[in-house]
Amino acid sequence: MKNNTNEIYDMLIIGAGPGGMTAAIYGARAMANIAMIEKGAPGGKITKTSEIENYPGFDSIQGPDLALKMFEQTQKLKIPYLAERVTNITKKDNLFELDLLSGEKLFAKVVIVATGTVERKLGIPGELELNSRGVSYCAVCDGALYKGKDVVVVGGGYAAIEEAMYLARFVNKVYLIHRRDQFRADINVVNKAKANPKINFIVDSIVTEIKDVSANRVTAIVIKNVKTDETSQLDVSAVFPYIGAIPISDFAKNLDVLDENGYFIVDNKCLTKVPGLYAAGDVTNTILRQIATAVSDGAKAAQFALEYLDNYC
Repeated sequence: MKNNTNEIYDMLIIGAGPGGMTAAIYGARAMANIAMIEKGAPGGKITKTSEIENYPGFDSIQGPDLALKMFEQTQKLKIPYLAERVTNITKKDNLFELDLLSGEKLFAKVVIVATGTVERKLGIPGELELNSRGVSYCAVCDGALYKGKDVVVVGGGYAAIEEAMYLARFVNKVYLIHRRDQFRADINVVNKAKANPKINFIVDSIVTEIKDVSANRVTAIVIKNVKTDETSQLDVSAVFPYIGAIPISDFAKNLDVLDENGYFIVDNKCLTKVPGLYAAGDVTNTILRQIATAVSDGAKAAQFALEYLDNYC
């Protein structure tokens, strides 16, 4: 990678997941001078998804394969891919200045942020080793893979309850494990889940280990009761941790465009309150985080960013 620090881009896209790559494709096709900045592999979280069955155009496709197809399309358009990490953004005289971890700077007339989120991890043995081998952070993406099986959802918020009910459509039984006996969700939603015969609540408990790394797949979990310290083992085929996600947005804290949880606040054009700064996909205050919604956001962000360039730059 070689960055030209004297160049002023029309559009810089931070993040090369589905939203970022879609924005890049729209920008390049409009003949804008653009580049993508991504600290990891192109594709984002879909590179960690074993099988995708809910993205239009593919009955079933492996996550890394879909990521590669998207990336190949950007490269056919000769979109520069900068393997870097953005550490700070400022705006001066209608120009965005991006500080990179390497110490270099980039400049752009508009910026689209599509950095996504990182899941909060349980931090227990087996979690990382069995990721995409029974450990999944997306029930909508992977739930149907476990038809007729027993699975676990870990968490006590609205997302955990909703995902448990979603999984109950496919699986034999869902064990919902929460470290307290109170839930951070609407009581009506909790009661609806408790009334589902496929959902079994295990409260005042935590998961301390996911097995079996030697088998290269999830076969069981170890549970500890936080009140009695008693441990037990539960045979399951999948674990879905839902203890929250962390938006990748630290680099924009000084711009006052984030909500209390660190997500970008955007309007229906994916525009923040800073003119020329757009955000797309999971890193925004959206109500659904899926590949399809990220792609939609990327298209909108790029299109309205192009209009901004025409009218104000």
